[in-house]
Amino acid sequence: MSVFQIISLCALAVCFGLMMWHFVRIIRLGKPKDLSEKSGDVTKGVVYANTVAMSPTHKESAYLHLPTYAAGIIFHCGIFLSILLYFLSLFNLNVWYPEWLNMLLAIGLCVSACCGTTLIIKRLSSKNLSSLSNIDDYLSNMFTTLFQCATIIFLLTEGMNDTWHAVYYIMVSVLLLYMPLGKLKHVLYYFSARYHLGFFYGWRNVWPPKVEE
Repeated sequence: MSVFQIISLCALAVCFGLMMWHFVRIIRLGKPKDLSEKSGDVTKGVVYANTVAMSPTHKESAYLHLPTYAAGIIFHCGIFLSILLYFLSLFNLNVWYPEWLNMLLAIGLCVSACCGTTLIIKRLSSKNLSSLSNIDDYLSNMFTTLFQCATIIFLLTEGMNDTWHAVYYIMVSVLLLYMPLGKLKHVLYYFSARYHLGFFYGWRNVWPPKVEE
């Protein structure tokens, strides 16, 4: 294991520790307390909040921005794929699959990184979005996009260029250290937020919405 891989593992340990701290904070806050009279099913509301309510036809105004919604989905898929490839690289498990798959994965990540780039350009160019954005929004997008770009180069230079591999693990380390500090920690808070949302509307018998006959 190289020095840069060890550095990335240290960053992973710090990231895990801080994320666990956030998790403990969430658990200590306990379940939502609602003093109104219960009229619905909380479980169904929570399930709906994490499934149908996330579709573009039900999620706020996403149906008005379908290309952006699709780009966001692809971008997130690229992030999860890059994280998986990072863990595979630590144990050299990527040698178990054929070389042509590296090229296929790199092409997929190119599409994902392009989606991330278009999203940050839209955030910069749209007055509505830029007025709602802060430095954390830009840094989070930039780090995750650069992480995918670094993964692409890593895939295409596997066993050929030690310098790019060092850059790759440094980029991974930067992302892991930033994750629990900025908005990227929503990978954890997403679940509690959707639970609270589903609880609120499920308790009031709003979610799932009734189908008119």
